[in-house]
Amino acid sequence: MRNLVRCIRKIIGLVVLCNSTSLLVNGQGVLPDTLSKPVDSITLNADSLHRVNLDTLLRIKNLNPYFSIHVDSTLNYNLEINRDEAKYYWYIRNSPVGLKINKDNGMLTFKADKSFFLSGKLKYDNEYKVVMGVQSLDNPTDKLDTFFSIQFYNTDIIASRVKPSVNSTLVVDEGDTVAFRVQCENGNFPIENITFFANTPLKNYTLVKKCDDDFVWTPPFDFVKETDSGRVRILTLSFVGANRFMIKDTSTVKIIIRDALNYPLAVQEYQLQAKNISTYILQLKYTFLQLDKSVKRTKNARTTFDITGSTTALTGTIMASSASVGMQKTGKILPGVGVSLVPIKEAIAPAKVFDQNQASQIRTSIKRLDYMLKDNSLVGERDADITKKTNKLKDELKQIQIQLIDIPLEFTNDMNEEELNQYFNSPKVQRKYRTKK
Repeated sequence: MRNLVRCIRKIIGLVVLCNSTSLLVNGQGVLPDTLSKPVDSITLNADSLHRVNLDTLLRIKNLNPYFSIHVDSTLNYNLEINRDEAKYYWYIRNSPVGLKINKDNGMLTFKADKSFFLSGKLKYDNEYKVVMGVQSLDNPTDKLDTFFSIQFYNTDIIASRVKPSVNSTLVVDEGDTVAFRVQCENGNFPIENITFFANTPLKNYTLVKKCDDDFVWTPPFDFVKETDSGRVRILTLSFVGANRFMIKDTSTVKIIIRDALNYPLAVQEYQLQAKNISTYILQLKYTFLQLDKSVKRTKNARTTFDITGSTTALTGTIMASSASVGMQKTGKILPGVGVSLVPIKEAIAPAKVFDQNQASQIRTSIKRLDYMLKDNSLVGERDADITKKTNKLKDELKQIQIQLIDIPLEFTNDMNEEELNQYFNSPKVQRKYRTKK
């Protein structure tokens, strides 16, 4: 009878384990290993019953969410599930180059070859997210999708460098623009900011703060001082790059700046000198016009006296040979009258020899200044001889002004430049003052 009761208890225990999802013992869940104990070792009285949670969901028992692998190392990691692995297969998606998984047993393998990083297929300190999963071969709905992260690191320290796009020494002139790009050669840790220093205070330059920024600066024309040796000045530029760990690298560019001509100022000075000469030429042309008209009026008056005197004398000679006594007496008087007109001519219209000489001298000076302006005209925006030409115009103008210092110059607004040039270059004036043999 006692054996029969024991058999009945075993049968009831098997039924409870197969059809129940949980047992209660003292109000707490029983661990899964409790289920592996013999049925007769479990007490089924009301005081010792508690709930047992069955492991029914598919899960990976040893999933590592993060892998950190050194370069040239090997990864071998066997993933396990809470089911029979023979009935499931493994897969991965978005995996980095070289990462593999055995579809039958979930073995992750990876060889972090350095060639992957040198070729750019993989990058250091970059977190790769790998999607993986496991699925039943019999039931398509029985599957699990998850992910893990993998990152590669290298213990070889490659320093980042600051590399300007020019040589370490530059030679420029004042007024020339200095422009170059500050590049970076990144190592393990890229340069995040750049600090700029110079051995001389600078103005109007482009500040460099990060990689690939451009440094642009134009040396002013007064940058090189007269006290500088060799008429040159050396400027040293220092670019200090730092990464996030404040590891620094410094690159230096030395600029040799030579003294140069201030072309904008020199052009303004030349134009001012040319304008002064043009104004002085107009004054000379008007003075020439006044002198020429004075000489012309005097010449016309003297010609009138000469014609009148000669006509009177000739008339007297003709009348002296007349048969009439009265006309003979008048004829004897008229030659004396003609002779008396000569001192009257000299008194009223004296010869303007001095004025004519002054007019000739002024005309010669005008021609000379016109020639000097044309001969010393600028060639291009940056004529190398601009200073020499400006000084030559100054000297020539000063010399002409000294020669004509005794001639009072006049200027009027009644005639414009075109009218003065038309009178000065007229054929009549050209014939009158041309050189005669």
